[in-house]
Amino acid sequence: MIETMMRLKPLLAGLMLLAIGGVALAHAATSAATPASGLALVQSVNGKQGATYSLDIQALLVITALAFLPGIILLMTAFTRIIIVLSILRQALGLQTTPPNMVLIALSLALTVFVMRGVIQQEQTDALQPYLDGKLTFEQAVQAAQPPLQAFMLGQTRAEPLHLFVDLSGNHYASPQSVPFTVLVPAFATSELETAFQIGFLIYIPFVLIDLAVASVLMSLGMIMVSPTLISLPLKLLMFVSIHGWVLILGTLANSFAVPGH
Repeated sequence: MIETMMRLKPLLAGLMLLAIGGVALAHAATSAATPASGLALVQSVNGKQGATYSLDIQALLVITALAFLPGIILLMTAFTRIIIVLSILRQALGLQTTPPNMVLIALSLALTVFVMRGVIQQEQTDALQPYLDGKLTFEQAVQAAQPPLQAFMLGQTRAEPLHLFVDLSGNHYASPQSVPFTVLVPAFATSELETAFQIGFLIYIPFVLIDLAVASVLMSLGMIMVSPTLISLPLKLLMFVSIHGWVLILGTLANSFAVPGH
């Protein structure tokens, strides 16, 4: 568990930069119109003078961004698809509380880090580490952290949801890469829900067939007072374990994420 949390630190740091980005860029536009606001300081970065936020303001924005971190993980990462599929799998098996919610969430977070390891490494290289080394300002680090995550989201977003939200926005964009996060995020979340339900449907079919077969056998034997779940549950567990179901499910989930450029 400690190793998983250590691997989560870069992801959380990268996502935190994106969460701060919306607040920072919005305030940058305001401070550009009112340069005497006192919220920005002028400092030298690589020999160039530029406006940047003071450490107090940056700390305030980081703390504020923590409140939006769960929403960012749900709407801008692979977590949503994974947790929905695992929840559907638990219902298909007929298990209401096993595995527990905390186990499913921890497993989903670990698989999310595995799937997005390339995005995490790129954000560390392009944004987080240069910012910690003082080579980039806060605003530059936020801007540098956006392209890797945007490329990942575009790689998973279906054309129909993207066209829908582009039409609803009333704007036209030259390419998918020019679509802003305000349009891309709902399109990506909708695509993830659709993909998760499609995978869940395919997972549900064999378990439903087992339930139907057990119910038919019990009816033919006249054992109508016996609950089919009492018989089908151990059969489903036996089948799932014998085919190494967890390996198949997690491997399918990891492979279901398209890699941009491949």
